Amino acid sequence: MDDTLTLDERRNLLVDRITSGRALPKSVERAMRTVARHRHLPGLEPSKAYTDEAVSIKENPDGPLPLSLASVPSIVAMMLTQLDAQTGDFVLEVGAGTGYNAALLAEIVGQDGKVVTVDIEPNVALHARTALNSTGYTHVTVIERDGLKGAPEHAPFQRMIATVGLWDIPHAWWGQLDDGGQLVLPLRWRGQTRSVSLTRHGNRFVSTGMELCGFVPIIGQDGEKTSELADGIRVHYDQDQAVDPGQLTGVFSGPPAEVWSETRVGGQEPFDGVWLRATVSDDTVCRLEVTKEALDAGVRRPAIPVRSPALVVGGSIAYLILQREDADAERPWRMGAAGYGPDGAHLARDLVEHIDAWGADREAVPTMTIIPAGAVSDGLPAGHAITKTETAIVLTY
Repeated sequence: MDDTLTLDERRNLLVDRITSGRALPKSVERAMRTVARHRHLPGLEPSKAYTDEAVSIKENPDGPLPLSLASVPSIVAMMLTQLDAQTGDFVLEVGAGTGYNAALLAEIVGQDGKVVTVDIEPNVALHARTALNSTGYTHVTVIERDGLKGAPEHAPFQRMIATVGLWDIPHAWWGQLDDGGQLVLPLRWRGQTRSVSLTRHGNRFVSTGMELCGFVPIIGQDGEKTSELADGIRVHYDQDQAVDPGQLTGVFSGPPAEVWSETRVGGQEPFDGVWLRATVSDDTVCRLEVTKEALDAGVRRPAIPVRSPALVVGGSIAYLILQREDADAERPWRMGAAGYGPDGAHLARDLVEHIDAWGADREAVPTMTIIPAGAVSDGLPAGHAITKTETAIVLTY
């Protein structure tokens, strides 16, 4: 980047790059051109605030993921587009972070609107409050609180947005959002995370869109489990799934059964839709994580080692793999599945069916309907149900 550019010019150049790949509502674009992101990231070289990258603001002494991040600006723009906040709206944000997103929201809703942001981490809430005060957004309300509780004293809200990963929608949130209001959250199921935009219709939420994303998980939800299957190989699965890690001991000791699909992808073409497609009909979908050490030991390389979809049943597993076949083709990579264990070949064929179903309609996005756990399910669309702790989800095409 040109070192002679001013910070305002760098900010506008970043927004130009974002809008070259995604049209933004005028209110979102104006806010991103107005709010000085670098002033929410003290200690960082100011010019680096205007790269399309996440920035860690609070490390986690107990794990690999930080406790708080300043999100990638293009993801921020995407989620604000999903939220579709309007002038005068009352908005609740869960996950205060640097205060940057709250400042953007304040610009979007204007003086007649209201923005409340909550964070469980005292230092993060203080950071957000300090940054918002120093940049002129003193009217934004910052609360140090468990975000799973929301902010009932400021409800009702017309919009709610979470900037931390959620495994489930807390019961406390339902009564804080107006009927017809919009909720946007990074929702986790079957090992993947999608930014899901949901509209409340009485006692249910119905999705209006889904986008791939990744966020630090919220503190206080533990519906996702992780088990080590071998040195450097882990499987991540949901609490309602019948995964018994003990049955998978030694599953990688033999050679894999490889099954190949007719579906191909380009070098820069996303294929995460395979994962999404599989979760709409298959309860065996999990996330596989394989380290470099395990790959060096001879385990078949997954399509993306740190996060590839896998099917797990009993003592068998199959996961997504790629093979480069024609370097000159528009789509040189063939997609397939590697299966281990007694039923590995069968699971690999099942995964290939999901691959080919996605390959036949790569842009299709399912509809998600969510109701509170135990609520009357009459009138729900026919589809695949996933049971969580506080909600039930139905996915359908």
